[in-house]
Amino acid sequence: MITVSNLSLSFNGQNLFAGANLIFTGGNCYGVIGANGAGKSTFLRILSGELEPTTGDVFIDPKTRMSVLKQDHYAFDEYTVLDTIIMGSPRLYQIMQEKEALYSKEDFTEEDGVKASELEAEFAEMNGWDAETEAGRLMNGLGLSSELLDAQMSTLTGGEKVKILLARALFGQPDIILLDEPTNNLDIQSISWLEDFLLDYEGTVIVVSHDRHFLNNVCTHIVDIDFSKIRVYVGNYDFWYESSQMVQRMLNDQKKKSEEKIKELQNFIARFSANKSKSRQATSRKKLIDKLTVEDLPVSSRRYPFVGFQMDREPGKEILAVENISKTIDGVQVLKDVSFRVNRGDKIAFIGENEIANTTLFKILMGELEPDSGSYKWGISTSQSYFPHDNSSFFNGCEESIIKWLEQYSKDTTETYLRGFLGKMLFSGDDVYKPVNVLSGGEKVRCMLSRMMMFGANVLVLDQPTNHLDLESITAVNDGLIDFKGVILFTSHDHQFIQTVANRIIEFTEDGVIDRSETYDEYLSFKLGRTIE
Repeated sequence: MITVSNLSLSFNGQNLFAGANLIFTGGNCYGVIGANGAGKSTFLRILSGELEPTTGDVFIDPKTRMSVLKQDHYAFDEYTVLDTIIMGSPRLYQIMQEKEALYSKEDFTEEDGVKASELEAEFAEMNGWDAETEAGRLMNGLGLSSELLDAQMSTLTGGEKVKILLARALFGQPDIILLDEPTNNLDIQSISWLEDFLLDYEGTVIVVSHDRHFLNNVCTHIVDIDFSKIRVYVGNYDFWYESSQMVQRMLNDQKKKSEEKIKELQNFIARFSANKSKSRQATSRKKLIDKLTVEDLPVSSRRYPFVGFQMDREPGKEILAVENISKTIDGVQVLKDVSFRVNRGDKIAFIGENEIANTTLFKILMGELEPDSGSYKWGISTSQSYFPHDNSSFFNGCEESIIKWLEQYSKDTTETYLRGFLGKMLFSGDDVYKPVNVLSGGEKVRCMLSRMMMFGANVLVLDQPTNHLDLESITAVNDGLIDFKGVILFTSHDHQFIQTVANRIIEFTEDGVIDRSETYDEYLSFKLGRTIE
């Protein structure tokens, strides 16, 4: 259990959040949500003891063991994979080190024997003899071979390190687990395994994530950081979202009625303030206006950009034909004899463990790479707009302001239009004059989406469009693609995003291409059934 009492945190005199009184209990999973900058990761750092709050206390029983997902990929490079995972249980790792030091002594004394006996007893009590087996089981669940246990962390790829650090956080049955974006860079199978692990876990989980499907599957509660406050709601993310939207609509209706009432009262005052017989009534109504003005309804910190794609013309029947495309990169064949046809109305999600294959195909289709063999042909009536996996070439070394950057892609280059458009994409006021080379990852994505919307294309090609976005922006992109009437080719790690947008799934596997016209959940059921068979 974690008890939070009167917690607040201030930066430069401003409260990030204040007056938080919360209790986190065992057997529950709490999903922490909030707009970018609301303080989600900061809140986890306070709970872990890494950061001191401005006021308040966090109480955790000293006997309770907390495990925290660390995102520093280089912190454990000098250790083996097995050591790194076991270090998730600091006391167990300490016992192992002490045992090793004792048994390696040349002058092993009777006192050392007593100490070793005590260590062995504690080691057995902590299931130390099963530590390597558990580490291997965690690795296998996350899609890694247990043969890597003896490997040096420095020899692993970035993706492998992510999984090892997650295994470290889950190791040894901790009482509390804190996870900050645990699904980042995980494949679908690993995410599914993690969901099952957390559903069976009996301790307390507190997780920050932008993955709505993950939050829906694992969370019993939602911790919402908004209005500079932290509140806990029962239910998963969808339950919170639908409830909050309903409340927001009620508040908006109430605010509208209040504004209409204020206007009515103002008109009354203007008409009757000079009339002596009505002056007392006018005065009382003015006091009512003042009261309504003081008691303004709160405005949520949630801001949803507008993402909407309009086609300049309808595509014809011929969209795209891909014939036997192959491509080798750095001596590794990433595409082999890939063939498929895209039809009008298709919204195709390209999936698979080898993300390079998807990115390479998209680069070929957009003319950025030449295939080693094979060909492709776009229909004469098609026009394409592309969201690349790596957008750095659009921003690096560019010192233009956002508004000047977008102007080069817009048919209407007036400042009024561009400012209005950027306002809908959450660039308001002087934000439009920020140089694009200093923007955050999320801001650059919103710029790229703005660029795409300028083209009026009837085919959208998007390679991981939700990377770096907060939940509000992901929802906006999701809704925009659902509403789009043209053709979409895209990749994503977001289960809900794929499920709600795609009507066709193409997966690149070691055995070839699987191509099925169905939803993502239907496809996963097909894959599971095929595995069972």
